[in-house]
Amino acid sequence: MAVRQLALLVGLLGAVNADTSPSPSASFAEINRLNNDSLLWGPYRPNLYFGVRPRIPESLVSGLMWGRADTYTDLQNHVRYTCEQNEGMEGYGWDEYDTRSGGIQTIHDIGNKIDITTSFIKVPGGAHGGSWGVRIKGVPREPLTSQDSDEPDSPIKTMVVFYLAQEEDGAPIHVKDVSGHDWDDLGFEGDVTFDGASTGLGGYKVVVTKGTGGHPVSDHAYSSERDLEKTVVQSLNAPAEHLWQVKPLLFQQIKQVIDKVIAAFDANDAPPPWQVYQLDNKPGSGNLQLVQRMFQGEFEFDVIFSSASAGKDLTSDDVTREIRTAQQSFRQRFSKVFPLQAPYTAAKSAVADTSKTYLAFAKSMFSNLIGGIGYFHGHGIADRSYASAYEEEDEGFWVEAAAARAEHKEQPDGPYELFTSIPSRPFFPRGFLWDEGFHLLPISDWDLDLTLDIVRSWFGLMDEDGWIAREQILGAEARSKVPPEFQIQYPHYANPPTLFFVVDKFVAQLRDVLDGKTKAGSDDTSSSAYLLNPEAGLEYLRELYPLLRRQYDWFRRTQAGDIKSYDREAFSTREAYRWRGRTEAHVLTSGLDDYPRPQPPHPGELHVDLMAWMGMMTKSLINIASMVGGETEEELKSLRTIETAILRNLDDLHWSEAEGCYCDATIDDYEENQLVCHRGYVSLFPLLVGLLEPSDPKVGRLLSGLIGDEAELFSPHGLRSLSKKSPLYGTAENYWRSPVWININYLAVVQLHRLATVAGPFQAQAGTLYNQLRRNIVDTVYASWAETGFAWEQYNPETGRGQRTQHFTGWTSLVVKIMTMPEVDVGHARDEL
Repeated sequence: MAVRQLALLVGLLGAVNADTSPSPSASFAEINRLNNDSLLWGPYRPNLYFGVRPRIPESLVSGLMWGRADTYTDLQNHVRYTCEQNEGMEGYGWDEYDTRSGGIQTIHDIGNKIDITTSFIKVPGGAHGGSWGVRIKGVPREPLTSQDSDEPDSPIKTMVVFYLAQEEDGAPIHVKDVSGHDWDDLGFEGDVTFDGASTGLGGYKVVVTKGTGGHPVSDHAYSSERDLEKTVVQSLNAPAEHLWQVKPLLFQQIKQVIDKVIAAFDANDAPPPWQVYQLDNKPGSGNLQLVQRMFQGEFEFDVIFSSASAGKDLTSDDVTREIRTAQQSFRQRFSKVFPLQAPYTAAKSAVADTSKTYLAFAKSMFSNLIGGIGYFHGHGIADRSYASAYEEEDEGFWVEAAAARAEHKEQPDGPYELFTSIPSRPFFPRGFLWDEGFHLLPISDWDLDLTLDIVRSWFGLMDEDGWIAREQILGAEARSKVPPEFQIQYPHYANPPTLFFVVDKFVAQLRDVLDGKTKAGSDDTSSSAYLLNPEAGLEYLRELYPLLRRQYDWFRRTQAGDIKSYDREAFSTREAYRWRGRTEAHVLTSGLDDYPRPQPPHPGELHVDLMAWMGMMTKSLINIASMVGGETEEELKSLRTIETAILRNLDDLHWSEAEGCYCDATIDDYEENQLVCHRGYVSLFPLLVGLLEPSDPKVGRLLSGLIGDEAELFSPHGLRSLSKKSPLYGTAENYWRSPVWININYLAVVQLHRLATVAGPFQAQAGTLYNQLRRNIVDTVYASWAETGFAWEQYNPETGRGQRTQHFTGWTSLVVKIMTMPEVDVGHARDEL
């Protein structure tokens, strides 16, 4: 059993009288307390290359910046801070990472000719989430050339800045006991120590160590005013709303130095840039502390945060020990949690001219997913005007809705806070509702309690109606990454409810424990405080169920489709659905943005993917309600009635016997029902979310006519998003009109595996497709990662190259789960005719 899980169990047992068993409510409360404590701190600023903060609004935050200082143009163009696309990186991210203990991140900065390593660790203790440390190391990639510097073959000069900022008003950070430091007007000789206190953290101390590394020198007259061996500190007081904009604040301070140099020296006798860029040393108190070092060649130093309540300050020796422990723990546990299956157990990749292993690839993909978890707080922006046009009931509704949006009735909404993983650090560093369900599937394998904490955080955003905004853009820092036209959220817009996947997985695990099929804690992969204490797990579900039901009811109310007004024959006159937020070119709310839909849009339109999602939600609610109790038989009966109606109406309203697939429906010029079949991902959704039985003849039609047909969806790199035969294939934006997406391919792999391992008429066919599709997906993602250093948002179906957003370690990381799925022995499977 992992140390983390032992600590949780010991804490639970110690929370109650030794002669009694903990009550479910006491266990539940203690799990929450211990979970909050061990998850308080982390690199929860994934938009930065490295930044640490706690899960507390308006608290202590920190971040790292660096840049080359060899020429006057280097620094202004190459200071690294926020993760950006196409910024001269050969890849970056977490090589190994665990949210409870820490990990190691490597940043291959070819633009600045240096590799930066950040080794982050956490040490529990005290009443405020324990202490933490980070070791920052820089190793030059290659010597300078004459194009890089006036001193070719000399070690590169690198400016490094680490900052601390206290967002809470009236809580400054102090340079501790300035009189006790060895310092002068030029800087600090040794370590620099800060102290502070805040409401959520109590007292704390932060030490920036002197570390090791060389420093540039110069015989210029200006050198008497600068000592580059020393650490410079600037203590500033900045408006709280600007504390996230530290890079421009740093540049303002550097500019003050540059202005003095310009006034004092002739342009032909300018000091070297690394001297000019060093700040004036001005230590004291402030809500922003800039700590600057100027290095030549390789360097290393630590930043160590010690909580006063922990009773013992961390040291660099502690950091060294904890880094080693975290590495060993991660490596041992990773192989147990994610045991790679053939052919990915081989030591070396089959891709030519590379020595990267599949294991390193899997570790990187997963570590970047879990290392991308962030904490966000602030106001969102929402239009809660509830204009009648947003009901989208009239023909031409998309024009009326656009006019309503143009009135700009949006207002700040919140404030809210969210603990979530993200799709991409450089491009999507914020929470996305339908992405998160996919993200949490591999994370739940590693840390179920962390997963359930994130699920609770998401449902904490829900309003009284049951709406959760599909994109969480909380605060000015998050909005800085989003074009204005995409910042506004609308309470009538939905998004696929993938969090139900995660809850359903937990329900199945908990049921197995309660039924005695598995014993929680019997191995390192299945242990969880909620499984070790199943009554507490039931308590969690009892707390969550009303929120799930409220969201479900919101979907049924706001996304209802119209059956009765048109000549439609269906088992039920109620169960039909369409996405609101539809335009001529997009259905952004579906998650499949530009995937073809009926034209022109019509208020009588029905969307098969949404119908399938509703079926999945209904099944999930039935599973939960039947387990937790407290629900009336009448409610369960109602849910089962809805489930039957959805399954029947899927066939009645959306199945095309002629096309052999599921299709959207609309109303034609004669006011009659019409199926519109754009063969692709949408056509598969009832199968993808698990609504079809293995013996259903429609499964065979989908396998033969779409999934397994190379002229349709099957490609050497995964399933295409749209049939290659479609006249719309690869057209317009071509976002969901040909590329391979890993989240949908993962759902396909899971369902093919289910079909291949259950006796039925399509078992052998599904097994063959499963084996090949699994290999195609893994090999495609791996090859692109090995070539570029990045996971990508999507993959080209013709070449397999990654494209669009780089460092997309959100649902693309599902490839790790695919690698752990075993190949099927097709020889032992046969199709029953």
